[in-house]
Amino acid sequence: MACDSAVTRIVLGPDGTPLDHGRTHRLVPPHLRRAVEVRDQGCVFTGCAAPTTWCDVHHVLAWIDGGDTNLANSALLCERHHTEVHHGFRVQRRPDGRWRTWRPDGTGIRTGLGSTGPPLTGAA
Repeated sequence: MACDSAVTRIVLGPDGTPLDHGRTHRLVPPHLRRAVEVRDQGCVFTGCAAPTTWCDVHHVLAWIDGGDTNLANSALLCERHHTEVHHGFRVQRRPDGRWRTWRPDGTGIRTGLGSTGPPLTGAA
């Protein structure tokens, strides 16, 4: 029951009159997690190969900033990369479905030919 429930904060005055109500807090329900796992197939942080079982569902646009709890606003991130995203790194899903990752300074993280980082060396 808790997975499909919602909790709403309501502040009452001394006479029981509602003074303020917050947004509904939503946790990721199991069916949404399964959909994110099928789509992402593991951590979406560039270069990470962590399997879905090691990952959490992350709100791409933070819930506190108005981000919805839905498939379009969700990304699988392993614990390490989930922490990094909350400390300045950023992931974004491109229109073609591929994920991009940026460092806190705004530079992109890429792998493979033409990636950032040390140049690739050929075998001698």
